[in-house]
Order: sequence, then C-alpha cells, then structure tokens
Amino acid sequence: MSDLGALSYYLGIEVRQGKVHISLGQCTYAEKLLEHRRMAECKPCATPMEERLKLSKHSMAVKVDATHYRSIVGGLRYLTHTRPDITFAVGYVSRFMEDPREDH
Repeated sequence: MSDLGALSYYLGIEVRQGKVHISLGQCTYAEKLLEHRRMAECKPCATPMEERLKLSKHSMAVKVDATHYRSIVGGLRYLTHTRPDITFAVGYVSRFMEDPREDH
C-alpha cells in the first residue's frame, strides 16, 4: 500500500479538501457528458425541467433509440450524486426508459 496524497479525483467526482470542509463536484464529468452528446454549446437554465410538464408512457411521438436514451439517463443519474437539484427531473425521465419517445 502506498500513500498517494490527498484525494482529488475519484470515479468522476472532484474532491476539494479545505481545513474545515470537503466539497464534491462533477463539473468535468458534466462537461464530458455534454460534449459526448454534442450539447457543449447549449445554454444553461435555472430550472432543469419545464414546470407542470406532463409526459405519458402512451405517447404517440416518434420512437428514439432506446440504448442512446438509456445512456443519457444513466449519465444524468450518476451526475445526481453531486447535483440534487436535477434529481426530480432525471427521475421523471427515467420512467420512460422502456419505450422512449421524442417528447421524453
């Protein structure tokens, strides 16, 4: 066993240690997620989901690639470890992983 010093990065989570606090972040992971989905130039918004958005499992919208959809949702679910503000929205779109549609 060897001492590698203070922990700074682990499994996509950045660790910053101060004298009285430890903070966790996933800024680099979030940026890589956006780049991988070709959304690096998207504009940020204050709320992660439209208010009163109603989606249905019985949607008649065009089907999308389920593997791609699940990959995106899985990446977002991992991001919720340090971003509790997006947890509800990610949980909501997770409901449609069985048969994802364009509006999901």
